[in-house]
Amino acid sequence: MSTKFQREAKVNDLVVKFANVNGTGSASANNLFAKALFRMGLAVSPKNIFPSNIQGLPTWYEVRVNDKGYLGRRDGTDIMVSVNPQSMAKDIREVVPGGYFVYDNSKPLDLRLMRNDIDFIGLPLTQICLNEYKDARQRQLFKNIIYVGALAALIDIEFDVLTGLIADQFKGKEKLIAPNVHALELGFQYAKSHFDCPLHLTVERREASDKILIEGNAACGLGAVYAGATMAGWYPITPSTSVVEAFEKYCKRMRIDPGTGKKKYAIVQAEDELAAIGMVIGASWNGARAFTATSGPGISLMSEFLGLAYFAEIPAVLIDVQRAGPSTGMPTRTQQSDVLACAYASHGDTKHVLVFPATPKECFDMTAQAFDLADSLQTPIIMLTDLDLGMNDTMSDPFEWDDNRQYNRGKVFTAEELENMSERFGRYLDVDGDGIPYRTYPGTHPTKGSFFTRGTSRDEYAVYTEDGSAYVRNMERLLKKWETAKSYVPAPEIIGSGSRIGVIHFGTSMHATLEAADLLAAEGIAVDTCRIRAFPFNSDIEQFIADHDTLFVIEQNRDAQMRSLLVNECEIDPKRLRKILNFDGMPLTARFVVDKIKQQLGVAANNVKPLPKRAAKSKS
Repeated sequence: MSTKFQREAKVNDLVVKFANVNGTGSASANNLFAKALFRMGLAVSPKNIFPSNIQGLPTWYEVRVNDKGYLGRRDGTDIMVSVNPQSMAKDIREVVPGGYFVYDNSKPLDLRLMRNDIDFIGLPLTQICLNEYKDARQRQLFKNIIYVGALAALIDIEFDVLTGLIADQFKGKEKLIAPNVHALELGFQYAKSHFDCPLHLTVERREASDKILIEGNAACGLGAVYAGATMAGWYPITPSTSVVEAFEKYCKRMRIDPGTGKKKYAIVQAEDELAAIGMVIGASWNGARAFTATSGPGISLMSEFLGLAYFAEIPAVLIDVQRAGPSTGMPTRTQQSDVLACAYASHGDTKHVLVFPATPKECFDMTAQAFDLADSLQTPIIMLTDLDLGMNDTMSDPFEWDDNRQYNRGKVFTAEELENMSERFGRYLDVDGDGIPYRTYPGTHPTKGSFFTRGTSRDEYAVYTEDGSAYVRNMERLLKKWETAKSYVPAPEIIGSGSRIGVIHFGTSMHATLEAADLLAAEGIAVDTCRIRAFPFNSDIEQFIADHDTLFVIEQNRDAQMRSLLVNECEIDPKRLRKILNFDGMPLTARFVVDKIKQQLGVAANNVKPLPKRAAKSKS
């Protein structure tokens, strides 16, 4: 390692990226690195960037550390750990000037790849493994642990934190603890004896917080359990598969009858997405709380059944973990590309309630809330997460649950209420003026409360008719219910200082947007932000738009789908809503947002002037 750079020391402000080959067991080692930093009380943001094939192609794992608590991606890599010759040229280019490229120097590095504005740190990983291990698989697996040990020396990770994590990971398999700790020590000691450790980039313990580190998909699965879901119909599809896998895992802990040992839940892997959503609708119609999880291609296939559930007014919960499309697209890359497909899924005049979580805690909370919404509104509820949130460990506030909380099953007649009813039961009668009729569960009463569930037009008593006036009454009632839904769904989160400039965002764009707002404020550009958390839009969102002269809509798709939804539903002049679009499959960064806003404002980086402000205001 050269000493040609005069670098300013930085603590807890770096991006470390691992370049591996998919299928080589690197995931657990890289995860060990991220969890060690988390246990040191640091704000970490791990991102797993993997191909859609099983093994052989390049895969990356990126970890950002910062003391300000930002969880979005940051452009550029400070330390690249490369053990994949396939991607080496690209990986070297990605290192920021003054950064470090850590590589396996068991074979010489191609001199054509050298850069004189970064340092190259060679670790003989292959040679160490050849000397230490006879088994080929061990050599491959322990190579990953060795470079984590070397990083511990290079950036000053507390070694006992790493050994503690290994002890936790292999609890019950104690024979594996010592070999893994030995591999850590091999890397640690090599780095200590061959390089000036630590580097100018270091990590330092901070006070422990109550945060947790969990994937959004796992949070959704747990939320479904707490919501009282007893049935999941699904068909596996990346990146949503682990939602149902998590649901099953938690059900095995909490949904087994202690007396009989019988399962109090049902998980059915269907032959395709059509069958999966059909099973969910059937179970929900029968009174169960049921859900499915899918991604964009599944939404396409489920659309007709979603239209049936909307028109027949049957509760259902669908968790859409978005990926890049169209068609197969990029199955292992993230986007917010299903907004319009979900909002208007099916043909005819159809509108679906959507919720947009941004954190694992919101995945948990909104999944539980989605079942109450579905029952209360008697309609499908679609929760749109994405691969970034669903499949990456994310720091989150801990989950909370009130054991006294009662499920809201909505307007459901009991047997006693039916028995005492003198008038004729009308399944689609609006008796309260909110557009939501009363329903019954099958078999509630031996003679009263039955009705025929159909996807064809019917009157208020569920009797088939093609009379146009009856159809119009029904469709207008559904619109009234849509207006009622605006007061049921999660409200937007508005953060403001009275600026003329407003920024609208949703889902995982939150992390980059809020950081960008701080960066812009430091340059004298104040912005107010509005995070949409649900569709239909309530009046707060329309008021936010009315209150700002310049508006940006940030989203991760090509066609500005949320902007289109705002224009269509709120009757906004399209010229008022400026687009900021990121759709390369990678999570949005704050620097991208800042650059795009400044570009559209016509503000040069070296000529920033404060903009006039209104009176201060804040709403959340």
